[in-house]
Amino acid sequence: MTRISPERIAQIEARRDELQALMATGDLPGDRFVQVSKEYAELEPVAAAAGDVRRLRAEAESLEHMTTEADAELRAMAAEELADNQAKLAAADRALALALLPRDAADARPAMLEIRAGTGGDEAALFAGDLLRMYQRYADAEGWRVELISASPSDAGGYKEVVASVTGSGVFAKLKFESGVHRVQRVPVTESGGRIHTSAATVAVLPEAEDVDVQIDDKDLRIDVYRSSGPGGQSVNTTDSAVRITHLPTGLVVIQQDEKSQHKNKAKALRVLRTRLYEAERERLHAERSGTRRAMVGSGDRSERIRTYNFPQGRVTDHRINLTLHRLPEILEGEMDELIGALIAEDEAQRLAAIDG
Repeated sequence: MTRISPERIAQIEARRDELQALMATGDLPGDRFVQVSKEYAELEPVAAAAGDVRRLRAEAESLEHMTTEADAELRAMAAEELADNQAKLAAADRALALALLPRDAADARPAMLEIRAGTGGDEAALFAGDLLRMYQRYADAEGWRVELISASPSDAGGYKEVVASVTGSGVFAKLKFESGVHRVQRVPVTESGGRIHTSAATVAVLPEAEDVDVQIDDKDLRIDVYRSSGPGGQSVNTTDSAVRITHLPTGLVVIQQDEKSQHKNKAKALRVLRTRLYEAERERLHAERSGTRRAMVGSGDRSERIRTYNFPQGRVTDHRINLTLHRLPEILEGEMDELIGALIAEDEAQRLAAIDG
């Protein structure tokens, strides 16, 4: 475990006090006050963690001195308190190290959730629908909002493909480990022989881009409009409301036809395109900085099988962290805290180990 130096702790607390004093003057212009307030809000929890470490280290030093006292009873009492202090100090050191880890700038952003049926035909589409419902229930529990951007329903139920926007506090930070192949093992309702089938769906979670993140030049776009061929009734198909946008420099294509308004379909398509371009740039920058593939938990590799949902055994297994939970019905109802918490903890452990290593 990385031990943060006393000098670094003093710097953190001094900067926090400096920012606090600046805000208290009341002399800062509006923009500067916003900037200082933002830095203070980000630094304050780090400074609080640093203060805990400083106090516990001072207490440890005092207790260690007491263990050398002549009085046997005092020594025994100090030794007992020192053991308790060391446990608290280890936890405080870890909390401070975590607070100082570089943060993914996208963690606080909303996310674009894309689910696509994979191998397994109708059963895969039904499973894609189950996954969407699971994330919707989890979002409800977190106080997030889910907005369907586009959906391609399957004739047998579920979805061939569905894209949704999830907005709220810390969405991407909690959902980013969901990208990859999700596999299901169960007896389909159409299976008369009771045989277990395996099918899959692919999930992609992308941090949603803002207008300022990605500049899209109109000359780089080819926009085609045509009549919607999807479900929605005759009113959808009477006008050229469907939109296909091709981003010429990258070849990315986004199709949007769920709305009856061409204007709304174009706005949604641009939103999806902007998010995909933003993620492509994030991946490029990450590859440049690290020169290596991301840690397994946070790889975001959409071809990687990350999780299996086994209905006959009522279990969910996350293959990246070898975690099996026998709570499949509850998880599909959106009770994902234990699963997502374990993935976040493993990611933090790997990043701390990389610093120590």
